[in-house]
Amino acid sequence: MEWLFNLIGPGHMELASTLVLYSFVIAAGVFLGKLKIAGVSLGVTFVLFVGIIMGHFGYVVNPEVLKFVREFGLILFIFSIGIQVGPGFFSSFKKGGVLLNGLAVLIVALNVAITLAIFYIDGNTDITALVGVMSGAVTNTPGLAAAQQTAGNPEAINVMAMGYAAAYPLGVIGIILSMFVLKAIFRINTENEIKEIEHRQEDEQQKPLILSFEVTNQLINGKTLFELHQILDCDFVVSRLMGEDGKVIIPTSKTAVHVGDKLYVVLGPNDEPRFQSVVGHEITMDWEEVQSAVFSRRIVVTQSKYNGMPLGNLRLHTAYSLNCTRVNRAGVDLLASPGLRLQMGDRLTVVGDLNDIERLGVRLGNSMKRLNHPNLITIFIGILFGIIVGSINVGFGMKLGLAGGPLVVAILLSRFGYKLKLITYTSTSASLLMRELGICLFLASVGISSGRDFAATVFNTTGMWWVIWGFIITLIPLLIVGSIARGVYKINLLTIMGLMSGSCTDPPALAYAGNSTGSDAPAVAYSTVYPLTMFLRVVAAQALILCFM
Repeated sequence: MEWLFNLIGPGHMELASTLVLYSFVIAAGVFLGKLKIAGVSLGVTFVLFVGIIMGHFGYVVNPEVLKFVREFGLILFIFSIGIQVGPGFFSSFKKGGVLLNGLAVLIVALNVAITLAIFYIDGNTDITALVGVMSGAVTNTPGLAAAQQTAGNPEAINVMAMGYAAAYPLGVIGIILSMFVLKAIFRINTENEIKEIEHRQEDEQQKPLILSFEVTNQLINGKTLFELHQILDCDFVVSRLMGEDGKVIIPTSKTAVHVGDKLYVVLGPNDEPRFQSVVGHEITMDWEEVQSAVFSRRIVVTQSKYNGMPLGNLRLHTAYSLNCTRVNRAGVDLLASPGLRLQMGDRLTVVGDLNDIERLGVRLGNSMKRLNHPNLITIFIGILFGIIVGSINVGFGMKLGLAGGPLVVAILLSRFGYKLKLITYTSTSASLLMRELGICLFLASVGISSGRDFAATVFNTTGMWWVIWGFIITLIPLLIVGSIARGVYKINLLTIMGLMSGSCTDPPALAYAGNSTGSDAPAVAYSTVYPLTMFLRVVAAQALILCFM
């Protein structure tokens, strides 16, 4: 049985023992992270605590192996986050996102300001410990990772990890507690907030309308659809046209409309009154029951050469006698305007003859199996340039490092990669696997390396102050900004809950907000502020280490 003890016992650094240790830490941590307390779970962060426990009991890993696994896991995690949030990073600044992002930036700034105030007031707490406490207080693992990679010192890395672990549990509780406190201060009725935001979402819904109209305006009799577009000055697609003879055709820009024609139209939600005033009144008609050779099908773009190509370049009218009425991207329907640039995974709703539809399907790929293949070239090219960018001195001795570099490159690739003919589409399952594997490897490494001194450092007066400082860093900025959001800008509570969760990049708090309200409004606000907040958290943690270490 000596071989078994050598394999699973503490103090051994053979490759097999290391693999067994990592497998146990990650499996046990993921399992425990699924357990919920008061409806809240800590998720994969439990991997860190299991690693600390194993390190405390004498389990070790070869330092070079541990460093490689930790940094590689960090890169995988950060890069997958960048690819995920990149498309929304730039669009998050539109409309109400500007205000929400401004409030999120204020939360980040207050977190940093309070951390610095504690650093100057309490002269006994090192900045490395406080950066770890701050990252734990706002439940931001990438910030911790970036700071650790910037510091480079093994001792500083361990201290940050212990500060993070000490502050993290109350960080999650503090975010949720701030929601309760804000609700009590302003005497908010959650049910009323839910009803208000449901009505607002109905009013602001931007999903394209699919309606039928009868042409009644004599002034446009004989006008082509091209001329009609110029008259109306709005985006719309006439999917099918039925003449007075009852024959259904697929119209083109040169097709003339006449009084009595019936049109099947896809148009923007705000354009219906204008269209109706110029063309004619809306009618109720089931086009599927009309006997015709016109069919509607969905085609998936899976050929990489069409990634980034404008929809108009497909020449659907001239080459196939087809109309594209809308494009579904990531579950959202978009109006099929000629200038809309296609992306891998887009689903085009096309109308026309079945043979033409099949020919277009062959051209665009239309293979769900192809979408399940991960684009490893893009991933590793992105990691390569991410490391290069992270190694560049951007001024004042600061580098983006192995955290910031891949994050910046991933965000840019996800938004502009099509211009370099790079496919950035990654299936949800593949993206989730890469992200979870990366964070688990990173947290396991950090936990194992810092476990030896964790109990002696945390379970004493120093550790108690870390917990207190972390709770203050969590709660005060959220209450200040939450009060401003509600008292000054009258923002809905559900949106504020998403803002709080997103500004702390905290999925458990978001899960609580969603489960307690039954609405997706918190998730919308979360995704609006998450990209910018994630970037600022990484940069802020690095800046504190570079400036004050």
